[in-house]
Amino acid sequence: MLWQALNAARDLGRVQDIASVLVRYGFGDLVRRIGMAGALESAGRALHWKKAEELARLQPPERVRRILEELGPTFVKLGQLLATRVDLFGPEWLNEFRKLQDHAPAVDWEEIHAQLREDLGAPPEEVFAWVDPEPLAAASLAQVHRARLEDGTEVVLKVRRPGIRPVVQADLRLLQRLAEIVESETDELERYHPRLLVRQFSSSLRRELDFAAECRNAERIGRDFADDEELVVPEVFWEWSGERLNVQGWLDGISGSNLEAVKAAGLDRHAIASAGTRIILQMILEHGFFHADPHPGNVKYLPESRIGLMDFGMVGRLSEDRRQEVAELLHGLVSREAELVATTLIDWSESHDAVSDALRADIVEFIEHYHGVPLENLDMGEMIGEITGVLRNHRLMLPADLVLMLKAFITMEGMGRSLDPDFDMAGEAAPIIEDVLRKHYSPINVARRMRHSMAETMKILGALPADLSRLMRAARRGRIEIQLDIQSLKEVGYRLDRAASRLTLGVVTAALIIGSAIVLNVQSDREAFGLPLFGLVGFIGAALGGVWLLISIWRSGRGD
Repeated sequence: MLWQALNAARDLGRVQDIASVLVRYGFGDLVRRIGMAGALESAGRALHWKKAEELARLQPPERVRRILEELGPTFVKLGQLLATRVDLFGPEWLNEFRKLQDHAPAVDWEEIHAQLREDLGAPPEEVFAWVDPEPLAAASLAQVHRARLEDGTEVVLKVRRPGIRPVVQADLRLLQRLAEIVESETDELERYHPRLLVRQFSSSLRRELDFAAECRNAERIGRDFADDEELVVPEVFWEWSGERLNVQGWLDGISGSNLEAVKAAGLDRHAIASAGTRIILQMILEHGFFHADPHPGNVKYLPESRIGLMDFGMVGRLSEDRRQEVAELLHGLVSREAELVATTLIDWSESHDAVSDALRADIVEFIEHYHGVPLENLDMGEMIGEITGVLRNHRLMLPADLVLMLKAFITMEGMGRSLDPDFDMAGEAAPIIEDVLRKHYSPINVARRMRHSMAETMKILGALPADLSRLMRAARRGRIEIQLDIQSLKEVGYRLDRAASRLTLGVVTAALIIGSAIVLNVQSDREAFGLPLFGLVGFIGAALGGVWLLISIWRSGRGD
């Protein structure tokens, strides 16, 4: 509790900033309900609730997006994560979250230079033949500069912004606490699972702060596609790379967002779209390790219609079993097999039987809607968006690994259609999916899985006698324990604990009053204001305890 109190004191200024922004955008009621109004009042800040009226007229998605922008880098990153949650938010929310751009004012070269000197062990001018002090790009977590090695190799230096880690850590602490309060105090926001979202976001953002991990991700994808001439992954120069600095080869190509330049260069846009689809699907379905953010800014088009990928800070991982489920889902969507799609999605959402029946009916209706549509006319991105909308309507949440996969898939489909409006995503994906399924059910792979299952079964059977023996001994001694984890009982226990604490304080306060009254009637050499000192101190303590008790009861009556 002492550590929590120290953290709370350390982050008080940031709490006040967050509360002020929320009030200004018309979320004053939320500030009151989660107890943040007290942070502003205790700091002597006026709560100008009426000034929020103009901003409160904005639609909720736009208001939330502007709040995230004002709160800074950590919250912008959070909004970008929320933009991937097609299973939780509708199109109007996702469109606003996608407007959040990861741009930030550039850090002065002097600060970057000082940090580079620390990381390189020498001034950058001595390590590199040339370093451009003007940044190529400046984002919330990093800044990028071009450089050249002594042998003439062009590289980029991705430098973590000086001092960003403590800022992010403070924001993550506040987000975690805020999510706990929001989930327990606001029923309408509980469906978004704020604590789970913040936990996933914290894990992802901490990984992004480690540029050495990004280098390892790039090298792994490079090894997976070492024999693929259509994908280019920049080389990592480990001699100078580390947690705060990422030195990689420069890709001299056309930005993925500059389609006019692609056309002018005479590149085969259909071939690029086809190669991009194959590469991402192979990452997802064959390797189980994929670039989770393949948007145009992270892609370059190279001569001979090759594709260069950059920025491997956000990656996704899929187990072998999960890859099989994804392949079956995509196969079911492409071939319009309603039962297969319904079964897979219900397994992913872990829904209850009562929900499963209604969910199954909606999924079957959705698939039947596309029955008979020619393969080349299917919009895979739109289909996935609609199917996740079905899950959202049933208030079901997909696992985090699948959310990243869907984000990569939808982004890839959108880029393919921007390159070639007639691009047949389903047709390109079908043979890859069938090849993955064929390999999964090949005799060698089936035999391998059966061998693994037999080994696991034998292990369980081998441990069964010892487990039964321990169970029987515990039963004879009457020491069998059954643990139940019921959230509602935890809340009851918490409220009982608070009530007991107040009762205890009330008894102590009454005892102080009685004891002090007795002491006042006893002669003493130590007096203050003409009263015995110990009796006066007792009354002051009783008064403070009584005031605290009244405030606590008043706050609980307001729902704080």
